[in-house]
Amino acid sequence: MEVIEENAEGLERRFKVKVPATELDQKLLERLENLKGQIHLKGFRKGKAPVSFLRKMYGKGVMGEIVQELVTETSQKAFSERDLQPATQPHPHFHCDMDAVIDGKADLEYDVHAEILPEFEPMEVSELKLQRLVADVSDEDIDEAVKKLAEQQKSYSSRKTGSKAQSGDMVVVDFVGSIDGDAFDGGKGEGVSIILGSGQFIPGFEEQLEGAKAESDVEVKVTFPADYGGAELAGKDAVFAVKVHEVKAPEDVVIDDELAKKLSLESLDDLKAKIKERLESDHKELSRAHVKRSLLDKLDAAHDFDLPPSMVDAEFNQIWAQVENAERDEEDKDKSEDELKAEYRKISVRRVRLGLVLAEIGKRAEVQVPSEVLQREMINTARGYPGQEREVLEFYQKNPGALAQLRAPLFEERVVDYILERAEVVDEKVSKEDLMKEPEGDDLA
Repeated sequence: MEVIEENAEGLERRFKVKVPATELDQKLLERLENLKGQIHLKGFRKGKAPVSFLRKMYGKGVMGEIVQELVTETSQKAFSERDLQPATQPHPHFHCDMDAVIDGKADLEYDVHAEILPEFEPMEVSELKLQRLVADVSDEDIDEAVKKLAEQQKSYSSRKTGSKAQSGDMVVVDFVGSIDGDAFDGGKGEGVSIILGSGQFIPGFEEQLEGAKAESDVEVKVTFPADYGGAELAGKDAVFAVKVHEVKAPEDVVIDDELAKKLSLESLDDLKAKIKERLESDHKELSRAHVKRSLLDKLDAAHDFDLPPSMVDAEFNQIWAQVENAERDEEDKDKSEDELKAEYRKISVRRVRLGLVLAEIGKRAEVQVPSEVLQREMINTARGYPGQEREVLEFYQKNPGALAQLRAPLFEERVVDYILERAEVVDEKVSKEDLMKEPEGDDLA
């Protein structure tokens, strides 16, 4: 077998491989000899059929398997023996008559090509200096959260016969919507409870029900917003025939131990303690999001190396597919497709570079995702598909690529933890409002 490196420009690698027909023939004879004891042919005792006969019967099929195995083996060895890590699956280009090769009449000759991962030296993470935004949970924050929780537990009781509905009341209605006299899909409801002034329905709908009485009929005229989710309704004028069945007034909610007991807690103090714990956990997550964003920005600025074009293309194609299937943000509405593609191409480059940097740091630090953590993530993902949990778990167990995608964000978070433990991180006290401003972009964007 002969392997010659033909191209070593940038991150491109191409090898020429040649396996003489004599070598293939020898491998075929060895394989048939090993199979002889497993094959029972009519007219021969088990294991006694001559290799020449087996070659006539099974030679082409076995040779096909040998060629496939050799291509896979040599493709991997060509890179591994030179300490090169392919960024993409090496793929062969054959320069021979495969039928003649299978017949044992020609040498196996092919090129194997792939892009490789770049070699680079990651920065020393202990040199990083980061600020972590933190905010205290105040008594006012806790009281506000308790009040919102109490509002969710609010009860409503029927108003006196003939009373008019007011903002804040609950009305129970049936409705049928139409456009130009024709009913439309999704425009019908029965026994629907609406809190007037809550903004549950499209603008203008709830306001026109104020003043309505129980057992009255109301005609509600509205215009669907131009950015309404259903394109077939966006910007259209509609009329709803509404039957009001009940008008209910909100009852005052008392914030006391009884409220806590309704929520399966022992006392109001217990409720406040639980809310404080949740708010502190929320703050901690927001603090991490901010410091992680700062960390990624610094890692991106500290590294500059060539990237495999195929990895960038694959990342861009994935992002662009999501962009095409989603509504444009307000800031993107006036941009041309070329402008948007250029922006998302930059994001793709950043994501790929940061992914490689984090992977290299994690590799050198021997960061691992414990099997039990990965198993727990699989189970949590499967729970998102009620009734199909078993199929989802089997899918991950049988598809290493899908399992690797599930593992990737878990690995990333553990590498980030590793870096934050070694970097110089200084807490900066900020207001709750500043802390709650989400960092721009996603984890790697």
